[in-house]
Amino acid sequence: MATSRPSITLRPARPDDLPDLLAIEAASFTGDRLSRRALRRWLRVPYGRCLVAERAGAIVAYGLASLHRAGRVARIYSLAVAPGARGSGLGGRLLAALESTARERGYAVARLEVSATNAPARALYRAAGYAERERLPGYYEGGGDGLRLEKRLDG
Repeated sequence: MATSRPSITLRPARPDDLPDLLAIEAASFTGDRLSRRALRRWLRVPYGRCLVAERAGAIVAYGLASLHRAGRVARIYSLAVAPGARGSGLGGRLLAALESTARERGYAVARLEVSATNAPARALYRAAGYAERERLPGYYEGGGDGLRLEKRLDG
């Protein structure tokens, strides 16, 4: 008999999700992590959009976008998936949901930065239609290069 995997629910993050967000952040990034203070602020500011993915009541991923000025560039600020949930399509679902929100609010472009050495994330963004616009030497803590990627949302 086949067993089914619990369904995934995407929802806006709440302040009580902070411990789970911090745990996923710590498991996902070795440097340039968002602090407790920064994540708490992102959950409160009107221009922040933080979504979480829940499976069986547990938060297994989150995505964060900065939506400052309608009609301009939406910034995908962070996307992180817990190690046990990687490769399941959650990153793509969260990314698409953040893009949809940006599009609904009138943004024409989504922009993000990714480590030049993060092959799985780069493949996800490429598959989602992002194109490299700029190499950012020494962008990350420890001197690692970043890549600035963009995607048109209006067509």
